[in-house]
Amino acid sequence: MKLRQPNVNAAQWIANGSALDISDLTRGDTMAYGTNVFGLEAQRARLPKDVFRKLQATVSRGEGLDATLADVVAQAMKDWALEKGATHYTHWFQPLTNITAEKHDSFFNPVSDSSTIAEFSGKELIKGEPDASSFPNGGLRSTFEARGYTAWDPTSPAFVLENPNGTFLCIPTAFVSWTGDALDSKIPLLRSMEALSTAAIRALHDLFGDTDSKHVFTTVGPEQEYFLIDEQYFYERPDLVLTGRTLFGTKPPKGQELDEHYFGSIPERVLAYMMEVEDELRKLGVPVKTRHNEVAPGQFELAPMFENSNVGSDHQQLTMMMMQKIARQYGLVCLLHEKPFAGVNGSGKHNNWAMGTDTGHNLLKPGDNPSENVQFLFFCTAVIQAVNKHQALMRASVANVGQDHRLGANEAPPAIISIFLGRELERAYDKIETGSLDPSVISGLLGLGTPVLPELPLDGGDRNRTSPFAFTGNRFEFRALGSSMSLGFTNTVLNTMSAEAIAELTAKVAAKVEAGTELDVAVLEVVKDSWIENKRIVFDGDGYSEAWHVEAKERGLYNLPTTPDALPWYIEPQTVKLFDDFNVLSERELHSRYEVAVEQYISKLNIEGETAASMARTMLLPAALRYLVVLKEAGIPSLVEELTAVIEEFVETIVALETANRDHPEEGEGELGEAIYMRDVVFAAMNECRTVADKLERTVADDLWPVPKYSEMLFIK
Repeated sequence: MKLRQPNVNAAQWIANGSALDISDLTRGDTMAYGTNVFGLEAQRARLPKDVFRKLQATVSRGEGLDATLADVVAQAMKDWALEKGATHYTHWFQPLTNITAEKHDSFFNPVSDSSTIAEFSGKELIKGEPDASSFPNGGLRSTFEARGYTAWDPTSPAFVLENPNGTFLCIPTAFVSWTGDALDSKIPLLRSMEALSTAAIRALHDLFGDTDSKHVFTTVGPEQEYFLIDEQYFYERPDLVLTGRTLFGTKPPKGQELDEHYFGSIPERVLAYMMEVEDELRKLGVPVKTRHNEVAPGQFELAPMFENSNVGSDHQQLTMMMMQKIARQYGLVCLLHEKPFAGVNGSGKHNNWAMGTDTGHNLLKPGDNPSENVQFLFFCTAVIQAVNKHQALMRASVANVGQDHRLGANEAPPAIISIFLGRELERAYDKIETGSLDPSVISGLLGLGTPVLPELPLDGGDRNRTSPFAFTGNRFEFRALGSSMSLGFTNTVLNTMSAEAIAELTAKVAAKVEAGTELDVAVLEVVKDSWIENKRIVFDGDGYSEAWHVEAKERGLYNLPTTPDALPWYIEPQTVKLFDDFNVLSERELHSRYEVAVEQYISKLNIEGETAASMARTMLLPAALRYLVVLKEAGIPSLVEELTAVIEEFVETIVALETANRDHPEEGEGELGEAIYMRDVVFAAMNECRTVADKLERTVADDLWPVPKYSEMLFIK
């Protein structure tokens, strides 16, 4: 079986056993060198030269790896892991839950009544069989159909995870059902990377004479934002424990108004935590680059260097796991929810995305003069065309219940997708459109006002923090991705829609060249036509302003402010055709992801609604009633009257929330209908209840209030 063929029977493929053909997996030349990674160094030291070369050909060029050689690789991997202290191995995979999954098996098998032997075969390396019945599948299978398969992904290096009581080997794998349907985020991502590579290589070979490049891979560099709070406060907040965000809490006297936290001195305990996270991630080959305080109090950021999208996505899952694990060692809890605290900045995960060749050329790097760089303009134009055509799908790819709180607020881009190009690049496109292309456009220099400091090259435009999709010099930064989300589906969308646009532009240029037009002229003509057709998506102004919402509507851009607005774009005919044309997701697989996303939205809001009602009735209301007794005993009738009125209002909102939680739509209205009900009725009732609860928090005596307040959680480190 080839993993990009959606409907091939996985059982038949695995049963064949003659060869592991992963020629459709995307390769990158970035294999980790961490001490706990079975990467290039470990492979070179332990594998016979011919096996090492064939394994690297598999990784870099997609050549098949004979299953007999897999036995040699498995033996070397096992010996390496045993030396690291491993006793078990697991096929580490990524089901449709935004997190990873693992089932551990021991290396050791009994050979007599008194002895055991460590065994690990190529068959065990290549294939695993976890029970797949309880993972989200979106209707791909019945509950009683349990069989699933994990298939080794040689393009992402194996690694060992250390625990206080032992160590185990993790083998990154794809996850498929018995029918061959993809049940994870890895398989579609790999398929999409190959689709983009195929389209881009054709353009490079046929149009630009680049016959040296054999493969184009995409890279990601996700900037992970997160909050840290004291562990004691976390366990005193049922809402944080169960939902990841505070369902109640009034704004403290001081928030982020003074901006002194941003890039400020890192608190000592937090810095110690950061350093240990970085040390552990380096062992796992994750190239951590940056750490700093973010805008909100208690908020921080970690950013890696750019990697192959598949490896980078795996590493991002490892990063989130290690951040949360190590925080507990410092008496902290790492919050990855997109909006854990109301009234301060939420957390995103800026997805820096680019395309590069196996010869080391970044296809999105303009050079000194982007006006003259025809190849760059071609690929950049393809991205612009893709974003304009599939803007609603891009919005859907970053939709979840947490994002509904974050997108459009002052720390995040709006839900309206647009592109920021920068002054110099947009000017080049304008000149192409008007036919006044001036090859003398030269970047200026930024004077710093003192001879002590050197002049710095002036970027083609200031960064626009309100843009969802911004060109930042040699890549595009998709700033709308949520902090808790997997990179998988978002980058699958970016890769596939770009592959479609590259293929379309390549065909148009080739047709013009065949008709006798010079190549450079043909490229610029196609670029001009595409720019005129798609430039409505380009915007360099304030994405937060009301004026932009009006203008975006006039331009015909989509405004999908909430998750139920966006998710139907998973299964729009345009989306189905896109993924089907490039063999990335079948219609059946695509519908499954839509159903899973809708179900998760409903479930998470239901958990929030039930938690809010429980906290309000059993914790907050009793605290208010106790304080009412105190005021009555103190003989202050005005305060008693004031508090009584608020308590009565609070009881009304609690009853309304409990009613909303109970009265869900009938099944006939469909899952999307229930999602809309959760948004319009349950979420609205939660907000009404919270508004009154926050009044009580500002009134009830501090020693009677039953949960930690924002002023404690955000500022005590």
